[in-house]
This record gives sequence, C-alpha cells and structure tokens, in this order.
Amino acid sequence: MKTSPQPPFLLVNVVPYALLALLVAILLVVEDWTGSLLVDLGLCALAAAWMLGMFTLRPGWWGRPRTMGVFVAGLLVITAVLVIRHPLFGLFTPAAYIYSFTVLRWPWRLLGVAATAVLAGTAQASSIPTTDALGLTLAVIVIAFNIAMMCACAWGLWLAEKEEERREQTLGELSRTNRLLEASLAENAGLHAQLLAQAREAGVLDERRRMAREIHDTLAQGLTGIIAQLQAAEQMHEVPAPWRRPFDAVKNLARESLAEARRSVDALRPEPLRTARLSDALADVAGRWSRLHGLAVHVTTTGTALPMTPEAEFALLRTAQEALANVAKHAHATRVGVTLSYLDHEVALDVRDDGQGFDPAGLDTDGGSPPPRGGGFGLTIMRQRVEGLSGTLRIESEPGAGTGISACVPTLPAGSHA
Repeated sequence: MKTSPQPPFLLVNVVPYALLALLVAILLVVEDWTGSLLVDLGLCALAAAWMLGMFTLRPGWWGRPRTMGVFVAGLLVITAVLVIRHPLFGLFTPAAYIYSFTVLRWPWRLLGVAATAVLAGTAQASSIPTTDALGLTLAVIVIAFNIAMMCACAWGLWLAEKEEERREQTLGELSRTNRLLEASLAENAGLHAQLLAQAREAGVLDERRRMAREIHDTLAQGLTGIIAQLQAAEQMHEVPAPWRRPFDAVKNLARESLAEARRSVDALRPEPLRTARLSDALADVAGRWSRLHGLAVHVTTTGTALPMTPEAEFALLRTAQEALANVAKHAHATRVGVTLSYLDHEVALDVRDDGQGFDPAGLDTDGGSPPPRGGGFGLTIMRQRVEGLSGTLRIESEPGAGTGISACVPTLPAGSHA
C-alpha cells in the first residue's frame, strides 16, 4: 500500500485553529455573556481539543486511514452541532474541508467532502425562509451546489493523484528497465572480454604448439639423426687419433644442441608441465586453487603412467583448471575431487564437486546462450581442446546433486615417444 504523504504543516496545524480563534473573537463581540455563549465557547474548545489530541499532537497517526476517518467524523459532528446552534460557524467548515482533502483516502475523501458541503450549504442557506416551497427549493439548491462543486474538486484531485501515481510507476519501471539493460550490457561486455581473452590464449597456445612441433619434428629429429650416424660410424670404424678430438667435439655439440632443442620444446609447454609430470602438475594446480579458495581438493592418480603427447597433457591440465574455476565461480561446493586415470589406451581426467549443480539440458556449448551456472565459453574451449585430440568430454550434473566433468584422450602407441 502506498504511504500517504504528510499534509502541509501550516495548512493543517495553523489554519483550522486560526478560523476557530476568529469565530471565538466574533462571538465575544456580537454575543452577550449568556449560557448560550458559554455553550458555544465550550464547543469551540472541544473542537480545538479534538484537533489537538487526535491530529496535531499525533503526527504518527497521520498515515492511519481508520484513525483519520474517526478524527474527521468526530470533527464533522462537532461542526454540525456548531452550525445548528449558530450559522456563523459555517465559517469553520473550511477546516473540515482541509482535513477531508488531506488525510482521507479515496473513496472516503468523497464522503467527508460531501458531508462538509452539506454543513457549509446549510449555514449559507440559513437566511432563506423554508416555510414555503420556493424557499425550501432555494435552500436545497444551495446545498446541492456546494455538494456538486466540492465533490467535483475532490474527483479532479483524485484523478490528478492517479495520474501522478501512473507517472511515478512508469518512471520506476523505466528506471528498472534501464538498470536491467545496464546489467545486461555489463554482462555481455564481460562475456565478450572473456571470449576474446580465451581466443587470444587459444591462439597463443596453438602457435606455441606449432613451434614445439616444428622444433621437435625438424631440428630435434635432425640432431638425433646426426648423433645416431656419428655413433654408428664410431662403431663401424675406429676413429683415427687425429680425428678423435674434432669427432668428439662434433658429437658433444650435437648432443648439446639436441638438449637445447628439447628445452625449447619444454619451454613452450604450460608452466606446471615444464618440470613435472602431469600428475604432479595437477597436484600443483589443485594445491594453488585450494590455497586461493580455502577448499581442499582431493587429487588421485590411478594406473601406470603412459606416454602422452604434450598437447594431450596440456589439454587435460587446462580442462582441470577450467573445471576448478567453474567450481569456484558457481558450485558453492564443500568437496572437490580430481582423478587422473591411466587406462589401457587412454587417459581420463575427472573433476567432481558436490555443489549446487545445474541442468545440462539447458547447456549450449556451440556458442549460443550460456548455461544457468555460466561458463559456457569455458566449456566450449574445453570440448574443442579435447575433441581436437580425438578425445571425448562428458558433463554430468543435475540441480542440487553436484557436477562431474570427464575428459578422455588417447595415449601414444606402444614404443612411441613424445
């Protein structure tokens, strides 16, 4: 319910008392000190006490419709008695109009205004003799005119208030719409920035992988062939003494160059994989995530480690990092587990949490709307990385039952090397 605004202070707290004081002064001038005058003065004092006790000294009651209805009704009764006793008290009816317009709500305002108009019209028609039909008709016309005029004013005021309410409601809805639009624009800007960052990261990583493959397949393989040929020549024929020193120098230089080439390949791999196996790199990533978010991650490795390409290790490591990032952002989980499983012909990574989960049916990882828990672009990058290595990515979740992300990539054939 809309809170009624406080009426103008001077209008409701000064004008009624000023009218009452003016009437008392007039009575003291024109009336003799008789019992009738004392009754009129007592009624004036009663009116003043009623306004003082029910309204002026009770500002907390102004917003109570029922209390204000009782206040106006009581004031109208006192005013009616005064008007009946002396038509001069018709000058006090503006006070009843003031309170009816300011403190009564629609439609009770219309009733208060109409009742006040009857009293005002009665006082105005008091000088018209009502002993014949003409006089009675004129008196009724005066009263009806007061009622019609003042009720029309009340109706117009109510329409103006309704229009103001509609305007405020429209402005409020427009303000809410603007806030929602600003929030949507900010969210879209964030998603766009995230997509650009991931696209840049993917481009950089693709280039690093390409460079690593080029070094591995050309320079490293060429140096390996040179070393093999030197070793074969050394086994077939004994190196003459004059050639031994330059021969060993060439062989050592080739080995050092091969080591440098391999270090260059390693330097192009993700930081956690530079000096650690995948299982150790996962443990390092999980440890740093736990320290950052204050939630322990249980990391488990099963099976015997199998040879994998750097791209496969990179894809699994990034999948774990993205899955843990989504847990931190959306899951509200209390338990998180990361499992690396070396199977017969593939390596599986599972990241599971006991968080709030989401409905995978609403998941759109093809570039459309993001899922309810967010992270649609991250899941898209995950899937592209894994499927680009002939692997699979599965997402298992339901609201209130946590989320599991499982990525599987094939291992290298037996006897091959990364």
